[in-house]
Amino acid sequence: MRLPRNWVSHPLAVGDELQLPAGVAHHILQVLRMKPGQEIILFNGADGRDYRATLMQGGKKTAIARVTSASEMEAPARLSIRLALGISRGERMDLALQKSVELGVAQITPLFTARTQVKLPPQRWQKRQQHWRGIIISACEQSGRRWLPVLHPAQSYRQWLEHGEERVLFLDPEAKYSLAGVSRPEASLCLLCGPEGGFSEEEKKAAIAAGCTPVRLGPRILRAETAPLAAIAAAQTLWGDFL
Repeated sequence: MRLPRNWVSHPLAVGDELQLPAGVAHHILQVLRMKPGQEIILFNGADGRDYRATLMQGGKKTAIARVTSASEMEAPARLSIRLALGISRGERMDLALQKSVELGVAQITPLFTARTQVKLPPQRWQKRQQHWRGIIISACEQSGRRWLPVLHPAQSYRQWLEHGEERVLFLDPEAKYSLAGVSRPEASLCLLCGPEGGFSEEEKKAAIAAGCTPVRLGPRILRAETAPLAAIAAAQTLWGDFL
């Protein structure tokens, strides 16, 4: 049986005894009905290791675990993929984030674009950012990733372009070349993907002016939540760890 695997926010070391976060304790004690003596896996996403731990005691809301061993550090990715993603509505954005983490993305930047349809007051964007971070953590727990991808604060498309990201491929169904038609990246690349409706013509021109390379993903028009996943999978197959 696969051991439950959970993220914690602080450093871990063999021999440590720690009180598990409330959400983790609830899942282990109330959902999985685990008892003292059973084992779990913990990771903090910052040091690239998994830690095996034994449940020492558990109440209704509190669980104490002792770290018994540490794994080897997860090897660095052959290709570091950064994803700049136009913000989509609700479950579409959640799905794109979840699956991009499972596919191995290293950094994610949500973007406000001309066709972004999500409209929230400023005070609610922090909560939305926390929601997205929770999705990323959950995807790491499920997929076995030991490094937590970086989630950058949401920013405007223009602001992001001015930052000057290197080796940017932006998805455009009318582009001349596919991913296979561009030169092989040395170690990293950035995929720029639009929201529902894609990029406006002005945004496409701005991307080209900023040095981004337009690429297409075959002859079909893909949904906003499908396109980044297809692009990541293709890049991993061509140059990354799907080989």
